[in-house]
Amino acid sequence: MDTHHLRKHNRFTAFICGSLLFLSLLKSVGSASLQLESPWTVAALLALTVVFPLLGTRWFAPLENALSRLAARRTACLFLLFFLTIAIRLALLPIVPYPRPTIHDEYGYLLQADIFAHGRLAFPSHPMSLFFETFYVNFHPTYSAMYPPAQSAVLAIGQLASNPWIGVLLSTAAMVSAILWMLQGWFPARWALLGASLVLVRFAIFSYWMNSYWGGSVAAIGAALVLGALPRVQRHQRPRDAFLLGFGVFILANSRPFEGAFFCIPVAVVLLFWLLRLRRNHHPLPFRTVVLPITAWLFATLAFTLYYDWRLTGDPLLMPRALYYRQYFTVSPFIWGKILPAIHYSNPQFEAYFNGWLRHQFDGSFADLRRIEWDRFHTLFTFFIGGLFAIPFLSLPWILRSRRLRPVLFQLLFCIFGLIIISWFMPHYAAPAFPVFVVILVQAFRYLRRFKFPGRPVGIGWTRVLVLCALFMIPSCILDNLASPGDRMCLSLVYDWQRAKIVSQLNSTPGDHLIIVQYSPGHRPHRDWVFNSADIDHSKIVWAREIPGVSLAPLLAYYPQRQVWSVDPDAVPPVLSPYSPAP
Repeated sequence: MDTHHLRKHNRFTAFICGSLLFLSLLKSVGSASLQLESPWTVAALLALTVVFPLLGTRWFAPLENALSRLAARRTACLFLLFFLTIAIRLALLPIVPYPRPTIHDEYGYLLQADIFAHGRLAFPSHPMSLFFETFYVNFHPTYSAMYPPAQSAVLAIGQLASNPWIGVLLSTAAMVSAILWMLQGWFPARWALLGASLVLVRFAIFSYWMNSYWGGSVAAIGAALVLGALPRVQRHQRPRDAFLLGFGVFILANSRPFEGAFFCIPVAVVLLFWLLRLRRNHHPLPFRTVVLPITAWLFATLAFTLYYDWRLTGDPLLMPRALYYRQYFTVSPFIWGKILPAIHYSNPQFEAYFNGWLRHQFDGSFADLRRIEWDRFHTLFTFFIGGLFAIPFLSLPWILRSRRLRPVLFQLLFCIFGLIIISWFMPHYAAPAFPVFVVILVQAFRYLRRFKFPGRPVGIGWTRVLVLCALFMIPSCILDNLASPGDRMCLSLVYDWQRAKIVSQLNSTPGDHLIIVQYSPGHRPHRDWVFNSADIDHSKIVWAREIPGVSLAPLLAYYPQRQVWSVDPDAVPPVLSPYSPAP
């Protein structure tokens, strides 16, 4: 084909690609924002770079060189991304306000955070616990949440600083910096900065890890410390790297112990084979600089876990979660578990949740198992990969042949196995595996950058387009939030503004208050309002549930000085009114 026909062909291809892109964007304008991850948009942009792979190089090249020089200042970049994450999220507060809790898990974490902020690990059981009983909270032998303590400890730091969400903000910013530090141990500095920047714009600003109290960031910090320390320990054998590795294990054990165990087992295998190789090659074993710090952290983790379990459950070998499951759950947390006979509760909301919704999630059949695993795969793909990050994995054949990444690939597979054997799933369950995914993603970008077709450096254009699309997700998500205020990105969960409004109203009303929550017969058990603070008797607002057939007289007699209100959360809108006993 001569030069004239080649130019004509390129102009025609560019016209087709531009038309596809325009139609995609035109379609997106009718939605809340530009759907940058839609297949049409991504395909059109990538096709356009096949025709013009070096489009914009005179702007991109100086910028990439400047960022490479910045990335060489490794420590400065750690602080830069930490404060940049905080600054961006705070700047968005007028558009995306700080989260209000909605989900049972969030209230559980916030309760334990409040207990920690009071300087305790648990509170004694309350004599009126029948009316305060709520989801994922143990009331006997102590009043405490069933969750591991790490996420609540971070929230407690935020609460002491005025608002628990400050802990979420700080931990998510720390996650971005920890992932950057991890990547600096695996890749050249410029690629490490790129990977951490993608985590910032894709996960750290608008995902529910930042915009809820559910967690995710804390466990990812622990995993990033372990995975970042691993190559450093093998190269330098420094005590500080071994210390950080052990500290990361401690965080994982106290944030997501089950998934963290699947993450740590491959790391332990790699370290064991490394030590055996040192001994086989007649090198001295780094006992004082590596083995001793890691072992000390393992013993500290074991001792703290046993003590924490003992203080909350009375048995050092009984975890709070296991105690709660024993009292309320009849469905196994594992896919091979049996469905036990139903437990009947005086609380109608517990009946609807544990004997209704939860028992219908998995009936033990193969068809149900296939549905669960497909939903799990779809959730994983949508949250972590999406349309943008799927493109770099076109280089998967080269990744699979990389000897350096084989332990990381094995670790990812091991983590995935740990995730697929549990009966239910949310993306923050995979937080320990998230840094592993980021390492593989950055390597995929490196391979994609070298890709040529046919002899043209299209990989350069593709990586630039993907990074630009990731950056434009920030204004895109801002438009989404302007169109649907209060939505939590990636999960479309809406904050419980009604309950927060009532709390604000009563906090500005003199005196102490008791709210009797009266649910309608068709109430959805996922939206519960009966959650209290750590020190119930000294709280300004006490929430209690009305239980059919159970007299409220003991409760009202226990709080004779409180102003008593009633509310129906299912009313539109919920209205607070003075309580009047039914005849």
